[in-house]
Amino acid sequence: METDVLGWPYERHTIELGSDDEGPVVATLVRRRAETPTRRAVLHVHGFVDYFFQTHLADFFVERGWDFYALDLRKYGRSLLPHQTPNFARSMTDYFPELDEAARIIREQDGHDQLLVSAHSTGGLITSLWAHCRRERGTIDGLFLNSPFFDFNLPWLMRRPLMSMVLAVTGRQPYRTMPAASLGLYGKSLHADHHGEWTYDLAWKPILGFPVRMGWLEAIRRGQRKLRSGLAIDAPVLVACSTRTFRGREWHDDVRVTDAVLDVEHIARWAPGLGPRVTIARFDGGMHDLTLSGKDVRAEVFRELGRWVDAFLPAPGTPEVDVPPAPEDQAGIATVLEAAEAAVEEIAADEADDKSGTTA
Repeated sequence: METDVLGWPYERHTIELGSDDEGPVVATLVRRRAETPTRRAVLHVHGFVDYFFQTHLADFFVERGWDFYALDLRKYGRSLLPHQTPNFARSMTDYFPELDEAARIIREQDGHDQLLVSAHSTGGLITSLWAHCRRERGTIDGLFLNSPFFDFNLPWLMRRPLMSMVLAVTGRQPYRTMPAASLGLYGKSLHADHHGEWTYDLAWKPILGFPVRMGWLEAIRRGQRKLRSGLAIDAPVLVACSTRTFRGREWHDDVRVTDAVLDVEHIARWAPGLGPRVTIARFDGGMHDLTLSGKDVRAEVFRELGRWVDAFLPAPGTPEVDVPPAPEDQAGIATVLEAAEAAVEEIAADEADDKSGTTA
């Protein structure tokens, strides 16, 4: 690995992924090791118009002994090459090769026993589908979804029949752009040059976002439809989102205390269908990327995440919780219970006989 653009102690490794119709394709795996490693690792996957820059997220995990990794997917951030259409994909499964290779490096090459995947927005959709497809392989031990992109933030008529009609007409033009509202309000709520507190590379995460392409839109739609039909992720999942969605088109201070990108009710609605062990946590004042919310809110997010990790992903070697035997399984008690049940039945029979005699 070489030193990353974030500087030491961040390192990066380029994952070669062959070529597609635009030319060579790569992904980038960023790594930061904990000072006192515990053979536990977290892999973070960003959202749309995004890349890894949230070093405070890495701080949270490395201080708890987790080695931190982040994956810039193909055509995003560090992995965006000059000849490529930013953030474009034809299928959510396009990203599975870099996720597979990242997991292999983390587990086999770097020797970790436990892997938690953290994913935001579109990354939450991608990793949910990937975790479902890789179930029963022991690839991941847990999944933290930060405002995952489970549905389009549009009225039902637009996100179902009208979108189907538009995509049917433009299906042969995957690189055609779709007129859509920009991410400008959300971008301004984040960046320090506007109303936010964060600095990042605006070439990789522009304030107004990148154009939405028809091929990408269809890939998202298919992935969401698969997710909404129900998944069977066999690892515990924490789904987190804000309590409110921002609906305005002009700047308002509420943009900084709501989800200005997705409908949070969609997230809460579809989360239970991910698998049998899903926890949902909602945060008042949370932004779309909860880890970029105001100081007090993100502190609450990290506290809740820490509690969930401790409960559902205990460190390897942690003793199993002792479960006391059921009363009927304890020696001697079974006999007492049987005698008590027999006595109750006898009393009930006597009462029935008495009533029968009275009636006669």
